[in-house]
Amino acid sequence: MTSAEAPADRADGASVAGFRPDQLSGFRIGVTSDRRSADLIDAFERRGATVLHAPTVRMRPAEDDAPVIADTRRMIAARPDVLLATTSYGMRRWFEVADAAGLGEALQGAVSASRILVRGPKARGAVRAAGLDDAGMSDEETTASLVDKTIAECPRGATVAVQQHGQSDERQLRRLRVAGMSVLTVSPYTWSTDEDADERITRLIDAVAARQLDAVTFTSAPAVDGLLAAARARGRLDEVVQALREDVVAASVGPVTSAPLRDEQVPVLQPDRYRMGALIRLVCEHLEDRATLRVRTRHGTVELRGSAAVIGDTAVRLTPGSVTLFRALVSAKGAVVSRRALAGALDGDEHTMEVSLSRLRQTLGVPGLVATVVKRGYRLDV
Repeated sequence: MTSAEAPADRADGASVAGFRPDQLSGFRIGVTSDRRSADLIDAFERRGATVLHAPTVRMRPAEDDAPVIADTRRMIAARPDVLLATTSYGMRRWFEVADAAGLGEALQGAVSASRILVRGPKARGAVRAAGLDDAGMSDEETTASLVDKTIAECPRGATVAVQQHGQSDERQLRRLRVAGMSVLTVSPYTWSTDEDADERITRLIDAVAARQLDAVTFTSAPAVDGLLAAARARGRLDEVVQALREDVVAASVGPVTSAPLRDEQVPVLQPDRYRMGALIRLVCEHLEDRATLRVRTRHGTVELRGSAAVIGDTAVRLTPGSVTLFRALVSAKGAVVSRRALAGALDGDEHTMEVSLSRLRQTLGVPGLVATVVKRGYRLDV
């Protein structure tokens, strides 16, 4: 691996082993993240994948800094016993607003004596960049586990300042209050979802519903909510959810992000380590090893890799209809697939299926590979 490849592969401290420029050839992947999406896109594209990028949620600075400044003043006055830092962007944005308002030095002085607990390594990096130090990290790198640590280690009556991440997590704030703590919050940024003017979101929804993607990646729970909300607004929620349950792999960076998907009974591909690099590695391994269909035929080994048919050393790109037919034939491993079953896979009649099958044969360019079984259907010539 060259040094030029390292930055994207090592996102969040994890490298992706086994790099090959054809590793994901033929596969199509949807990326829903906004910030740091370039890391995901670059990693997948350099491995040969086609990427459809549609940010279903955006991190935006607070529209009005006045509430952020007011909350900052309250924290400076309170000099909190504990500060919970949840995100790198939120901490940086908070101190930028404070500096612009002439409160940066006062804020740093107020929290320098606080017990600073961080949700994960990125938040730790932002704390240290601000000239501060933390006293520990949550066990699971989630807000819930950060609150667990706070309740376990800090006394009742403590004043706890919480840097919120996009949306107010009222459940976790309530847990702190029930534990007898006084809670102050600051929200330096917000989440924005489902921009009707962004045609990329419509294209992503259409591609998922049509099962033209092999995987969709999510790096935050709001990104999942944004996709589902956008699909609902376009009248395609059921189609999208069903596709994610059956043919399109939903890949999530961690359990908090996975929760809205699991609520919809969508199976989730999730790495053990909640890092972008680990997510990239897992998607690569899954698509290459488990989503690639292979069968030995009289014409050589045949593979279906996403939307690409590979026969020997030759790869050809298939249309969505051809992918559907070829997947059914390859999955059967030489057994006969009936005309009715193939037509049903296409959601069409037998005439439409015959036309599509003729196009598939022409695209494959290997006479006899797809054999006709008279009065029964079709099979691969194994």
